[in-house]
Amino acid sequence: MKFENFVLFSLAPVSRVSRAVLYGFLFVLAAGIFTACGEYNKVLKSEDPAYKYEKAVEYYNDGRCMQALPIFEDLIGMVRGTQLAEGVYYHYAQCHYCIGDYYLANYYFNNFTKTFVYSGYAEECQFLAAMCSYNLSPQQSLDQTDTRLAINEMQLFMDRYPNSAKRDTCNLLITELNQKLERKSFEIARLYEKTQHYKSAVLALNSAIKEYPNSPYKEEMLFLIVRANYLYANRSVVEMKLERFNNTIESYYNFVAYFPDSKFLKEAEGYFVNSRKEVERLQKTAS
Repeated sequence: MKFENFVLFSLAPVSRVSRAVLYGFLFVLAAGIFTACGEYNKVLKSEDPAYKYEKAVEYYNDGRCMQALPIFEDLIGMVRGTQLAEGVYYHYAQCHYCIGDYYLANYYFNNFTKTFVYSGYAEECQFLAAMCSYNLSPQQSLDQTDTRLAINEMQLFMDRYPNSAKRDTCNLLITELNQKLERKSFEIARLYEKTQHYKSAVLALNSAIKEYPNSPYKEEMLFLIVRANYLYANRSVVEMKLERFNNTIESYYNFVAYFPDSKFLKEAEGYFVNSRKEVERLQKTAS
């Protein structure tokens, strides 16, 4: 990697490239060590693309991706438009993947599939681009942009290669990623309820159920809608109580229709009974 590129790369937002910065630092450290190696120094300085490519592939195959990476980077400019270009670009992307720089690996794999559409490596690169996003998918509590990107890229891979041997793997990983998003959606909705933002809780819970109708959290979410509706009605101004207690009753009927033997049934019945009493009282007062 050229020094000026390394400096610019290191100044990129930490949230996106902190891992890459670490690898960049390690590369600089490694480069100093490798310089002492006569053969490696000779490869770096060589103007013979075929020789450089042969040695870079050798380093890559030996798992010495940090050594291979700067050689492939030099080769990209040297072999543009030649028969070596496809192999160089493929290995360049693979080196980024090898060192765990998944942001750049994703970029180069995707770029490879656009540049070398009919390459024998195209299917593999499309899959590995999706795997980069999968590896970047963070823990549940964090932003899930990369999780959604991974799902989209795996679906794209299956659409492009419907007979791929990796199809089952993609389906398993998509299920895993969707479960993470499903749990995230549930936790956000539950947090609204815990923090007494009852209207937002009801909206978020209904949205989560609509998006994940077969969710394993559906029982608890339907119960939380009953509770949030009741607590929201109970704290409302008099003019809004009748409508909101009726919403509680309606959500209770919906809950028991799905889960008549729920472990939350006794508590939900309490909200239901109290809501009916309040509705009757409010109707008498209104008349």
